[in-house]
Amino acid sequence: MTKTWAVFHDRNARLFLTAVTVSGFGTSALWLVSGVWVKDLTGSDGLAALCMLAMWAPTLAGPLLGALADRVPRKPLLIGGSLLLAALLPVLFAVDGPDRVWLVLTVLFVYGAAGVVHDAAESALVAGAVAPSLLGGFNGLRMAITEGMKLLAPLAGAGLYAVQGGPGVALLDAITFVLAALLYARLRLRQSRPDPLAPPTGTGSGDEPPGRPVTAPRSPRSGRPASRPRLFKRTPTTPETPALSQTSPSRRTLFRRTAATPSTPRLSPATTRRRTPSRRTPVGAGTRHIWAHPILRPLVLAGGTTMFFAGLNGALIYAVIDGLGHSPAYAGALYAAQGAGSVAVGLVSGPALRRLGERRFAAYGIALTAVAAGLRAIPSDPLALACSAAIGAGLPCVLIAALTAVQRETPDALLGRAVATAHTLVYTPNVLGLAAGAVLVELVDQRPLSALLGVTWLATAVPLFQRANASRIASRSPSDANPA
Repeated sequence: MTKTWAVFHDRNARLFLTAVTVSGFGTSALWLVSGVWVKDLTGSDGLAALCMLAMWAPTLAGPLLGALADRVPRKPLLIGGSLLLAALLPVLFAVDGPDRVWLVLTVLFVYGAAGVVHDAAESALVAGAVAPSLLGGFNGLRMAITEGMKLLAPLAGAGLYAVQGGPGVALLDAITFVLAALLYARLRLRQSRPDPLAPPTGTGSGDEPPGRPVTAPRSPRSGRPASRPRLFKRTPTTPETPALSQTSPSRRTLFRRTAATPSTPRLSPATTRRRTPSRRTPVGAGTRHIWAHPILRPLVLAGGTTMFFAGLNGALIYAVIDGLGHSPAYAGALYAAQGAGSVAVGLVSGPALRRLGERRFAAYGIALTAVAAGLRAIPSDPLALACSAAIGAGLPCVLIAALTAVQRETPDALLGRAVATAHTLVYTPNVLGLAAGAVLVELVDQRPLSALLGVTWLATAVPLFQRANASRIASRSPSDANPA
């Protein structure tokens, strides 16, 4: 817990979290009010549902939109994107009847697209602006703030809508984006780290504490790092050759192909720029990086699978409420308990990540969520509230673990695309799960469906536990494995 609060001692982290709080408040308020507004104007449930679809649809283009975060300076992109939305939202003042509903849907679609770019740029910028050892705690606090805003902002937005209508909520959201832009302008950023665009080597097992320094292997004779002798072994010169031949690589080529180690001389700024991956690499490079990476691929796939099952579980919520004998309004109490669980896990995720590592942290979260979803088959009010809180605590674990791993394991020039791709792969299955659940709940009784969902969901945590145990065994030294 101490390390989590240490995030607030970092100036950039404080500014980021404050901006997330301010803009998240406005976004959560608009998220609720837009559907209510369209419903009041048209009386159509379908058009009201399209508001959510309009905001989520741009997520499908995440890899393409995320490329902007790699090809445009990220701090100006965050500031400009926030000011763009602040200027766009007053367009909703013109909505005064059913014939102007298309304006609401258009603004929400642009809002969603800008949100994808914003999330990619922010996550990429955080990776370079916040100390690596604080990333897990930062992402946990960000999750806690986001969930907290989902509890508070919709109530405030509904109250403002009752007094001022939809335009009043749009104005509030625009003001929050102006404030967020001012906060982003105050960031003090270091120069982006010059990570080489090389095939993933799995620099960490996914179960080591983030930020732990990686030491170079040492020569058994001299005790020096083994990378320096290998550096000179790559030079093809021989004592008989006084100069480099035409087929021999030059010193420039040698140093461009050699990864920097603590024993490598510091390179000049010009050489550093040459070693930095090009920001004009293909849009799909972020996808290929995640898929080829031994740590990121299982975490992102586990996140997508979890969100698919979360969609199925979410579609059953009103059937669960019917089984308890309550009105649909009881969903508010269940969602409040779930939000409280998410806030709680966000506050402790930093220490938990350092202690457990990404894979075990994600696996424990999936297991907790699966058990809670399965227990919803038992009709009991106290149990239903406890299960909602447990789902709220377990569900964010894999999301926090996956995002933290992407930030730490991705070269800077690919980070925007990688983050946006990860968001697409993780959150798109949620929509599919909601659709599948809406069909299944009409065909199958909720209780056996919840029990089956819990068992199936629990099985998805097994590969992460296996990988975590395998990496722990592999990380032991030969002397530990074969004691004398």
